[in-house]
Amino acid sequence: GIMACAVSLLMIGGEFDLSSGVMTGSTALLLGVLVSEVGLGFWPALLIVIGFAALVGLLNGLLVTWTRLPSFIVTLATMFVLMGLNSGATLAITGQVRVGGIDQAPGYGLAQWVFASRLDTGWPVTVAVGWWLLVVLLGTWALQRTRYGNWIFAVGGDNAAARNVGVPVRRTKVTLFVVVSLCAALVGTVNAVELTSVSAGQGTGYEFYYIIAAVVGGTLLTGGAGSVIGASLGALILGMTTLGIQYAGWDSTWRFTFFGLILFGAVLLNLWVRKRAGGTA
Repeated sequence: GIMACAVSLLMIGGEFDLSSGVMTGSTALLLGVLVSEVGLGFWPALLIVIGFAALVGLLNGLLVTWTRLPSFIVTLATMFVLMGLNSGATLAITGQVRVGGIDQAPGYGLAQWVFASRLDTGWPVTVAVGWWLLVVLLGTWALQRTRYGNWIFAVGGDNAAARNVGVPVRRTKVTLFVVVSLCAALVGTVNAVELTSVSAGQGTGYEFYYIIAAVVGGTLLTGGAGSVIGASLGALILGMTTLGIQYAGWDSTWRFTFFGLILFGAVLLNLWVRKRAGGTA
């Protein structure tokens, strides 16, 4: 849900980030290495992780805006670079492809309360849900109530027209890439604190789930339209589908078929709505 919100903002701005899934694993691995191998406390390590995430997002945004290459290609390259680093660097440092012992880091007790504590609601709900709701509120406010939100819709709708009316296209898109990477750091931190160990393959492939959730929630693949709340509802639909298949006793791999059908149906519905809105249907 957190990543679906961030990815939807980027897609509304007309771009994609295929490294977003791997970034959740990369930030979690970096956090684990810093606290278990380097010996840093949790919170100094988290600051480094945040800086790393912001740097990756900045590089993605600058490469896309300076080279004018499709963001699909740029972030695909970033994804493979991070995948290699996740496996190779972790193996070289720890001798295996996972990092553990995160719960032994100084400051872990407070971190566990902030990122992974369970809420006393009578339901199995963790504080991560609160982080999700906070991201939804901030994203919706930024998109609907600020000048920056207008810029996001403008650059996603038409780059040239937005630039002609004074919208800072490059700054807007670079900021969106940074936001996606920072949200990936948040998700990676939550996962690391909850599980207390991280594997090198964590997060790989999840970028497609984020995109599907955004599209199911009404975000156009062509950019210029969508909402953070819609992306959150899309994430809920995917989550309920996954759990429903398991509770029904089906093979869990069937979820991929459902995800594909849901994506195809959402794209067709979005296309139909767009044509109706434009009066061309």
